Amino acid sequence: MKLLYLECKMGCAGDMLMGALSELVPDDEVMSLLNTLPGVQLTRQTVTRCGINGTHITVTVHGEEEESHDVHHHEHHCEHHHAHHEHHHTSMADVTDIINSLPVSETVKSDALAVYRLLAEAEGHVHGRPVEQIHFHEVGTMDAVVDIVGVCLLLARIKPERIIVSPVHVGSGQVHCAHGILPVPAPATAYLLRDVPIYGGEVEGELCTPTGAALLRHFADSFGNMPVMQTTAIGYGMGKKEFAAANCVRAFLGETAEQVEEVIELKCNLDDMTGEQIGYACDRLFAAGALDVFTTPVGMKKNRPGVLLTVLCSHETHDALVREMFRHTTTLGVRETVCQRHVLQRRETERQTTCGNVRFKMAEGYGVNREKPEFDDLARLAEEQGRSVLDLLC
Repeated sequence: MKLLYLECKMGCAGDMLMGALSELVPDDEVMSLLNTLPGVQLTRQTVTRCGINGTHITVTVHGEEEESHDVHHHEHHCEHHHAHHEHHHTSMADVTDIINSLPVSETVKSDALAVYRLLAEAEGHVHGRPVEQIHFHEVGTMDAVVDIVGVCLLLARIKPERIIVSPVHVGSGQVHCAHGILPVPAPATAYLLRDVPIYGGEVEGELCTPTGAALLRHFADSFGNMPVMQTTAIGYGMGKKEFAAANCVRAFLGETAEQVEEVIELKCNLDDMTGEQIGYACDRLFAAGALDVFTTPVGMKKNRPGVLLTVLCSHETHDALVREMFRHTTTLGVRETVCQRHVLQRRETERQTTCGNVRFKMAEGYGVNREKPEFDDLARLAEEQGRSVLDLLC
């Protein structure tokens, strides 16, 4: 399986991520395409941070470079901006028109718009306004559009089957905004990184920007440690600012023969709940993002028959599911175990059969290839045609 692992030990900004990914493709076709945007000039240069060479990308819009390009201030994405910038502001609808006008594939447009919607939703949440009322500063808008579209284009070229991101270093301290001095991570960044493993305190400064956070949130399949992989290429995307540690995003591209992921197993014993209550609790746990929920009959103290409730979840949904277990069951304690889960690679396709359209679930890996029809589709067709599911399976 083609795997891309992004190491964000010094946070993530759009230009740093684009620089790292650009080192994984053999030519500058993406950079040349971005330079066709009106008023945009994008340049790549090799820079050294802590003795390591990498790519730094600079974007100018109508000759003006966004201030602190790699360590963005929160106001670059805010509706209000410092008075000394005398530029127009653009709405989400304007951004949509800009992206839809680009000579890129529909997939790239779709990804870019999804990332920008995440940005707009974060700003809307911070300012208490609907997305339609959020406006972006003109220079900051094109700067972010180039970063976002550039990353989408590069990932479309690289075509990883899975993207895993390390826990994200967000930095510490404070950031200056048009509204005043705000804590790091900036409010929009913090909102975008909810349920994502983050940490700070080691470096003072804003290491992860809203654009970087939105890109990671959209493209990451999971967050965690680097799995066992055979690396074929490594890209370094450098930030502009110097720190004691190398200010870069590292992108590892390689192959992993099989898929192994880390999951958490949550368990509790129940001896004073009805079947209806336990069934409802299971429904709520699935709704909260559990990977699986199941019960096992057990014998408990005082010879009471009971139920062992087991929940499988990811690190991202762990806290929410623990809260849901306490909320919807009578347990006084939840046990947890971190497990490595070996899984087959799964995908779904739809086929036209003699009975009608049926979705098929397909899985492969570890020398195994299997497929099965979606039972809900078979049940629907059987009901529509007055037949049994067994007839359709034959």
